[in-house]
Amino acid sequence: FFHDFILSNLSDSNADSPWRFAMKIIAIKEDITHLKVDAIVNASNEDLEPGSGVDGAIHEAAGPKLYVACKKLDGCPTGQAVITKGYDLPAKWVIHTAGPIIWDGAVTDKERGLLAKCYQACLMKAKENCLKTIAFPAISAGAFGFPREEAAGIAYSAIESFLETVPSLIEIVYLVAFDDVTLQIYKALLGGNQEAKINSLKEKKSDQFSLGKLIHGQ
Repeated sequence: FFHDFILSNLSDSNADSPWRFAMKIIAIKEDITHLKVDAIVNASNEDLEPGSGVDGAIHEAAGPKLYVACKKLDGCPTGQAVITKGYDLPAKWVIHTAGPIIWDGAVTDKERGLLAKCYQACLMKAKENCLKTIAFPAISAGAFGFPREEAAGIAYSAIESFLETVPSLIEIVYLVAFDDVTLQIYKALLGGNQEAKINSLKEKKSDQFSLGKLIHGQ
């Protein structure tokens, strides 16, 4: 798969370097419900009720068993995470988190902290369940009103901090963009070093480097 190919080349960088942790974070533009990873993250709500956007799309793709599983849970407070099976999704698991809602356009430090906690709580669930690959949507950056640039910066910082400080089996974290604007924001955060490295790998082994292998395991 796509992530196996990336991992096979991580040994080129020093195991303790910050760049190695950054290399584990990959930005892509794709329908998150199509990704064959260990877990996708659902940007849900505190009641775990199917909503609009990515939440509704995940429930639709996973089938009715996901709704039943969510009903058995005692909700999910903002900044925390819970996990269910993926059911009809290509992903094995769904990690649900409730992001902060920005009601009046003004983001507070409390809301910034809660958004960071969403990412770290999801990664902790991945760690606890010995998962290796996880894909995040842009939590709170849609209908919940969090400014996309700021939300992306918080996401990257929270993920990088977790990977640097918490031992786990996590190998790759995907930041899944829903449009070109969000993708470019993610790419700007990830920096040119990673882009150059991936382009170099693509030139060397273009027949192995295929996003199609990540999507439905093609």
